Amino acid sequence: MSGSIVQYYGSQQSKCGYCAGANCSLSHGMHAYRLDCKDYQDLIDRGWRRCGNYCYKLRNQETCCPCYTIKCNGLEFKLSKSNKRILRRINRFLRDGKRDSKPEAGDGDGEADADDAIGAPEVTASEPQPQLPDKSPTVINVDHVASLATAQKKPPKQAAAPAVEAPTLGSNKSAAPISNKPCKKAKQMRLDRRRAKLGDSASISTKSVSQEKTLRDFLNTDSETNKHRLKIVLVASSDTERTCADAVITLYRKYQITVHNDNPACLTLASMQRFLVKSPLKNEKPRDGPEMGYGSFHQQYWLDDKLIAVGVIDILPGCVSSVYFFYDPDYSFLSLGTYGSLREIELVQSLAENVPSLKYYYMGFYIHSCPKMRYKGKLSPSYLLCPETYEWLPLTDVIRAKLDEHKYQRLNEDPAARDVNEFLKEHLDEVMMLLDAKTCTNYRHYRQLRGAVCDVDTIIEYSKLVGKACACRMLYVK
Repeated sequence: MSGSIVQYYGSQQSKCGYCAGANCSLSHGMHAYRLDCKDYQDLIDRGWRRCGNYCYKLRNQETCCPCYTIKCNGLEFKLSKSNKRILRRINRFLRDGKRDSKPEAGDGDGEADADDAIGAPEVTASEPQPQLPDKSPTVINVDHVASLATAQKKPPKQAAAPAVEAPTLGSNKSAAPISNKPCKKAKQMRLDRRRAKLGDSASISTKSVSQEKTLRDFLNTDSETNKHRLKIVLVASSDTERTCADAVITLYRKYQITVHNDNPACLTLASMQRFLVKSPLKNEKPRDGPEMGYGSFHQQYWLDDKLIAVGVIDILPGCVSSVYFFYDPDYSFLSLGTYGSLREIELVQSLAENVPSLKYYYMGFYIHSCPKMRYKGKLSPSYLLCPETYEWLPLTDVIRAKLDEHKYQRLNEDPAARDVNEFLKEHLDEVMMLLDAKTCTNYRHYRQLRGAVCDVDTIIEYSKLVGKACACRMLYVK
């Protein structure tokens, strides 16, 4: 049993944030009181996504705009010409303090990128906020229930984890542990081995490859002579003195009103907290994890002494998951939406130096039927999650062509492929439950207490959606 506690809401229907249709966005939802980071990693690998404490999974075969979970391999990430233009533009602004009046000529991409329109608001902004259900979850004492679950786990004793110093405010780099040793990619390692065999004769042919600038090369260009200084500060979401500071709420309101045309009256501190600050994820600091631990964080972008952007992220055992990104529209000429993605990929690369399994960057959903949301597929290499087998498949032109033909696709072409974490009816007795907000048990015992089969259809539906592993670990609030 894990420390995760959820209450399943069943099927939901709401306005779509992509096509703006009324009550045509169909999903399943649940309230998460608390989630172990491993459990949430497993959930997003089954198509779930969180908004505050609310978790939802689209009913892709029925909803108006099917959403496919998308991720990028941060260690194999390749900068595009557009990425390099944006990075050079920002570096020039930091160095000279001059705002570009027009895009660079001769970029040769063949297709205009939306984020190349200098001065225009970026369409590479975060996904619209999902419409949360008007439901109140059952009131439970989360800490008490978590202590009961912990007592039942009875783990073996382990040495205490060493204390970790908090990130220092004002660091010019992401507050992740960054080694001075550059991360060697497999291609470069092959070149090194080839050079060792061939001697100096190979040095000329490999010179251009070895001198190609990496993402980190572009980002680490700080100089004391720069006109401006950009600081990226990592803050735990639970540090509300900083994540709910006046500068943050002012920036959030400005972004939502200017970019998403939201009603100012609805943009309260409470609404921002519900959406971007509250998180069910426990901050976990295992000995083999990253220095700041796993959990929910804000990356704050400070230009000199002014907050110009905030990236809301979850750091999980296998990825950095982007939750939301908002920025000052006055600085849209810097393409901050794209720049934020590149910074988050660089964070993945830094974390992977100490935690090799943490090598993916999750971008939320790829919505092919919504052209303005296709930009996520431009990060290479990207992978889409098959909505039936939950296997990852490279986002190729072949898959794009299939999605052009029909907005819903299984993606995995192997008809014999099955979900390896599939929940079957024979697993029902193993489902963990929380009864009366205080008793942890499994469905077998629950059935014996009630003397009959109870709520079986709803519990099976929930268990199939979260998968066997999570259904048998997380506590289902009855």
